Amino acid sequence: MRCPFCGHLEDKVVDSRESREGDSIRQRRECLSCARRFTSYERVEEVPLVILKKDGRREPFDRQKLLKGLLLACQKRPVSLARIEDMVGDIQSRLMERPDREIRSRELGELVMDELKGLDQVAYVRFASVYRDFKDLPDFVKALEGLMHKEASTGQVPLPRSKPSAGLPEPSKPVAQPLFPAEPEAPAPRTRKK
Repeated sequence: MRCPFCGHLEDKVVDSRESREGDSIRQRRECLSCARRFTSYERVEEVPLVILKKDGRREPFDRQKLLKGLLLACQKRPVSLARIEDMVGDIQSRLMERPDREIRSRELGELVMDELKGLDQVAYVRFASVYRDFKDLPDFVKALEGLMHKEASTGQVPLPRSKPSAGLPEPSKPVAQPLFPAEPEAPAPRTRKK
């Protein structure tokens, strides 16, 4: 390190201690040329994570914002706060491992939705409805159908057999239930006789 008094490049460290905040190391150095002492500080260089938004804006990654969003999605669901905090920690760790410090908001959203899909499907749909900015009911229904199709393909929901076994009656086919049943019809108004 260059001496601030004479410009000489060689010195020795005579004292080293951690700062009060614990985020740097304070070192007292002595110049080997002029024998004067000076102080230097060592800090870890942190490059923050930056989220690139859809509209081109950049904002720093905010762990609390992610936690708040997950808490809203999991509201009144059987998901513990500890599990949500673990999920936030896992997501943040994955992001910190990436060599690129700039993450698209779409990638972050997909990462969160993948985690939620395995944790709680209602929370997943809630988060997806905000994240994907559903404009109307068909968008919402499409997301639900995609989730239901995935369940059927993974074997979580039993599918009817295509051919009945020999000697066995054909299994009853499931009756399709509407996703949003119509309101029951109101009785027709009575007319009074004169």
